[in-house]
Parts: sequence; structure tokens; C-alpha cells
Amino acid sequence: MAAQPPSDISEMAFLTIAEVAAKMRVSKMTVYRLVHGGDLPAVRVGRSFRVTEDDVNEYLRKSFYNAG
Repeated sequence: MAAQPPSDISEMAFLTIAEVAAKMRVSKMTVYRLVHGGDLPAVRVGRSFRVTEDDVNEYLRKSFYNAG
């Protein structure tokens, strides 16, 4: 259920795993688990991964729930 890429790839903002971890306030290992588990779409660049900022925001938006 990955997001569709925009028509102009140059408009996409890609984040490193470390940047995603900092934004989500989790460890890098947690982000790797999300990527490898298919919960967070990523692009492989050489030996590293890049995640679009839109995909991170969408994942966080879907993760909210009412506790109360």
C-alpha cells in the first residue's frame, strides 16, 4: 500500500534512516524494521535506504489513535 510517486520526482524530499528516526523520535533499528516489514515504503540507493517525507508523514498520520 505504498504511496504513488509524484509526476515530478525532483519535487520529492528524501530522508535518510537517521533523519526519519529523529523525526519519529525512535531508534534507527525501529525504522529499519518498519522498512523491512513493508510498513514504511523506502527506496534503496546503493547500500542505504531513503524514505520520502510524505511517506513518513502518512505513516505517522495512520498511527494515531484515540486513547481515552
